[in-house]
Amino acid sequence: MRHTTAENMQCPIARGLDRVGEWWSMLILRDAFYGFTRFDDFQTSLGIAPNILSRRLAMLVETGMLERRRYSTRPVRHEYVLTERGRDFRPVLLAMMAWGNRHFAEEGQAIELVDRQLGHVVEPVLVDRQTGEPITRERHEMRAGPAASERMRARIEFRNSRAQALQTLSHPKPPESLP
Repeated sequence: MRHTTAENMQCPIARGLDRVGEWWSMLILRDAFYGFTRFDDFQTSLGIAPNILSRRLAMLVETGMLERRRYSTRPVRHEYVLTERGRDFRPVLLAMMAWGNRHFAEEGQAIELVDRQLGHVVEPVLVDRQTGEPITRERHEMRAGPAASERMRARIEFRNSRAQALQTLSHPKPPESLP
């Protein structure tokens, strides 16, 4: 049974989760980045039941993350290849990997991202495409876009006005002297 869709919600996070938020789907995409394309390979890697894998692959094809291609006619077999939309998901998975390594790998990191040329471990960061500068909480904030609904604008304004109120409370202006 499918949950209520977030397709019509304005929030890009909700829309993204609607497409890939189910954890099996994210693991299928992870394995697709490793180079897996065939049903049996996904099933072996994930230890997932065939009926669940079939549904997840069909959903990832339907949402444009994977493309289904026939590679055999006798018997009929298909492979699942990342689309451009699917390939654009790589930074999300890398950010989740870094976050998981940082907070949940008490025994040590099982996966590391390595610079192929230099051989050293790297940690992904989100950067502004125009400036190349890291995106930080101190320098950047969300704002409503041109298509934002009143509800979206209210949600963002709540966050921004609360932050502004907290900043004012922690750095009060000196009282104005009376003439």
